[in-house]
Amino acid sequence: MLAGTFLFAALLLAALFLLQRRLLYFPDRMSEDDAVRAASHAGAVPWRDDAGRLRGWRLARPPRDPRAVALVLHGNAGSALDRLHYARALSPRGVDVAILEYPGYGARPGAPALASLEAAAIEAVDALAREGRPVWLVGESLGSGVAGRTAAARPDAVRGLVLVTPYADLAAVARLHYPIVPPWLLRDRFRPARDLAAFRGPAVVLVAGADEVVGPAEGRRLFAALPGPKRLVEQPGATHNGIDLASPALWDEVVAFLDHGGG
Repeated sequence: MLAGTFLFAALLLAALFLLQRRLLYFPDRMSEDDAVRAASHAGAVPWRDDAGRLRGWRLARPPRDPRAVALVLHGNAGSALDRLHYARALSPRGVDVAILEYPGYGARPGAPALASLEAAAIEAVDALAREGRPVWLVGESLGSGVAGRTAAARPDAVRGLVLVTPYADLAAVARLHYPIVPPWLLRDRFRPARDLAAFRGPAVVLVAGADEVVGPAEGRRLFAALPGPKRLVEQPGATHNGIDLASPALWDEVVAFLDHGGG
């Protein structure tokens, strides 16, 4: 009986280890032709690397002489095309916006994993840095972990952070939803609180007070770990996907804070 129980537990852990990325990443997929058509209708154009491969999306009409360029690292579900609202919010405030498509999401080939998302984000930051503008990262939910890895890898390029409904350690989020799964089993353990412990640039952390996905305490923990100039914006009663990102006052505050280095 004991041997059977042990075998069942071992098989369950093995299955969770092998299949956990299906529980973590929920990409929407589409053909590149369909994605380009959808982007065109929304006023966006493909953003490609030097080999012509799709990186993500940018506005067809970006601001003239932008003060900075923001790289959007989106959340778990959907695709980059679902995050054009960041471009519409930041562009009128003089910020150019590039929205990264993750490998395995949208029309971009590949498979999502910590290593592939991190590599894609670092390559995107390097490309944007060559344009000669300050680079800000906008990390949404899952993307806050990608932002942490990227800022740690490119501390001289990343000049500011906006972290929307973030977490301090993905293992804590996993425990919230899968309490029987041991933390050491997590293959893609994003740890933005650890990764950003040396980040000295300005950061804005946007927390949903009723966040049912990562929990508001996670965002507060991450905010406490940031050593540089920082600002916490908490929306009481807001859920993870119900946070208000349409407020002009919010983006006025964010842009002013980052543009002045947190001063």
